[in-house]
Amino acid sequence: MKKTLLAAVMLGVVATPAMANLQLAQKYNCLACHSVDKKVVGPAYKDVAKKYAGDKGAEAKLIAKVKAGGSGVWGAVPMPPNPQVSDADLKTLVKWVLSLK
Repeated sequence: MKKTLLAAVMLGVVATPAMANLQLAQKYNCLACHSVDKKVVGPAYKDVAKKYAGDKGAEAKLIAKVKAGGSGVWGAVPMPPNPQVSDADLKTLVKWVLSLK
């Protein structure tokens, strides 16, 4: 019983940041164009993480791209700018996307 309870608590600790970041993506309507694991209008977040894996400048690049908008990296459909996202939330979202496997 104690092992089951401990496992449940540990799972909750691990899952909570991911869930919070998914809720943050919902808050800013990111999921209207993106999904964690499949292309919608824009790329899947897991595809973004794969593309930028190992790129030490990826976090700064993606923060700037999400804030200002952009096009051409994933096709012809542009991503609109998102100036309403606070810098702290933007950093949290980008770190989360880059952490996906």
